[in-house]
Amino acid sequence: MSIHEVEEANRCLQCKVPRCENLGCPIHTHIPEMIRLFKENKLQEAAQMLFDNNPLSVVCSLVCNHAAQCEGHCVRGIKSAPVHISAIEHYISDYCFDRLKIHMAPKNGKKVAIIGAGPAGITIAIILARRGYDITIFDSRDKVGGTMRYGIPDFRLPRYILDRYEVLMKKMGIKFRFNFTIGGNVTLSDLFKDGYKSVFIGTGAWRPKRMMIPGETFGNVHYAVSYLNNPDSIDLGQSVAIFGSGNSAMDVARTAVRHGCKNVTVFVRRDKVSASPDEYEYSLLDGVKYQFNRTAVAIRDEGPMVAETEVIDGHVKVLEDTAELFPVDSVIIAVSQVPKHRLVEHNKGLELNERGNLKVTEEGETTLPGVFASGDVVTGAKTVVHAVEYSKKIADEMDAYMQKL
Repeated sequence: MSIHEVEEANRCLQCKVPRCENLGCPIHTHIPEMIRLFKENKLQEAAQMLFDNNPLSVVCSLVCNHAAQCEGHCVRGIKSAPVHISAIEHYISDYCFDRLKIHMAPKNGKKVAIIGAGPAGITIAIILARRGYDITIFDSRDKVGGTMRYGIPDFRLPRYILDRYEVLMKKMGIKFRFNFTIGGNVTLSDLFKDGYKSVFIGTGAWRPKRMMIPGETFGNVHYAVSYLNNPDSIDLGQSVAIFGSGNSAMDVARTAVRHGCKNVTVFVRRDKVSASPDEYEYSLLDGVKYQFNRTAVAIRDEGPMVAETEVIDGHVKVLEDTAELFPVDSVIIAVSQVPKHRLVEHNKGLELNERGNLKVTEEGETTLPGVFASGDVVTGAKTVVHAVEYSKKIADEMDAYMQKL
């Protein structure tokens, strides 16, 4: 244990009405209780409490926007630095992960299919497996993690953490069908024919949004989601221009630096980034440059044509007559992602909403009875903690639905 976590724990005021927990954390992690147990050397008890509330606690302790959530609401932060809550949570969750006691209810004989091994799918699978359901996870890739593995760089979320989840889930009796796609030869109706009582869809948002400008198909242009999937497979050259301002754009920029890019410039349509302040500051430390109030209007072989922008009544106006060439070797577009529609196209009865996401009720049920969904496939690209928050509610709804069968 480093002295840092102990010192930070001693700074906690143990507020009777903890803003960090009630206002800052989307899943209301019991932060003062966690710190109290930590100080009393009851680490295993603290880790168990964290896991029971949030199966992805060890992940969230690394990738959450803590400055806007728990730490951003810490009373200490009003006059000085907030308590470094994330460091304490990570130490506890990581150190005790392999010793967690997973209490399992007796098997109830009911099968559940989980489509997608990302944050939403993992959360649903763990909760329902603990309640006695027989869980099978189907995923088109070969490892657990979804966007956590293929969309977040290893330097922010080490892959060994996700590998430990696969080991834990197999110990819980959860089965995996990797490299397997639902929505082609096998449909949702096939799952129900095989006796699954309910199906959960958590396939994430993997289709990159386009900028809809000339030149996006050129060989020197890449999308953030594709680049982060396997940065070793793409040679960006010595210079790259990145368009977007969210955490994904920060991840792309910092990954490009680590893969040899000497000049990395991020273009932001407005006067500030939408990414978390911490990720922005880290990127500056890595040497990433920024140009604000600028965006691309076209892409050429030599680089993007970049124009100035201005914000009028909250809307961005592009001043196309200011466009000029910004010479670079490569361009990366990081302006968010939306769900793919393969499942909808191959499963009659599934519908999308006006935003292009899966249409669901307040209970998370899709337009097909017994088929539920949450995570990015419902909300669009969001954070891990928000996927967990919503998925906990959907797990309860699925449980209630199957109890009636």
